[in-house]
Amino acid sequence: MKANPVIRRRAQALRSELTDAERILWSKLKGRQVNGWQFRNQHPVGPYIADFACVKARLIIEVDGASHTEDAQLAHDERRSAFLRKQGWHVHRVWNIDIYNNLNAVLDGIHALLPPSTQR
Repeated sequence: MKANPVIRRRAQALRSELTDAERILWSKLKGRQVNGWQFRNQHPVGPYIADFACVKARLIIEVDGASHTEDAQLAHDERRSAFLRKQGWHVHRVWNIDIYNNLNAVLDGIHALLPPSTQR
């Protein structure tokens, strides 16, 4: 599914506006550092923009902060995740605090979600 031009431009803009937690995680995901899997940051999927996406593995990583504990945001996140799952994606959410305090565990969790494959 090709993203519309407005969503693509917004994704481009967001790439230069990463949060601190996103920047830290991106430094570990980019350049095929995770067992050779390629991740994209601020990747459009339909009407949404995923924080990080491994297209070949159909894996989306969402980085959530404190605002994601509010009822309205939780409802939005669930609608968004449901849409993405319907499109064949697995959505994995990680907390900012976990990136700051236990980055290795976050990366281990991501590794565990990626299928073993020699064709990436």
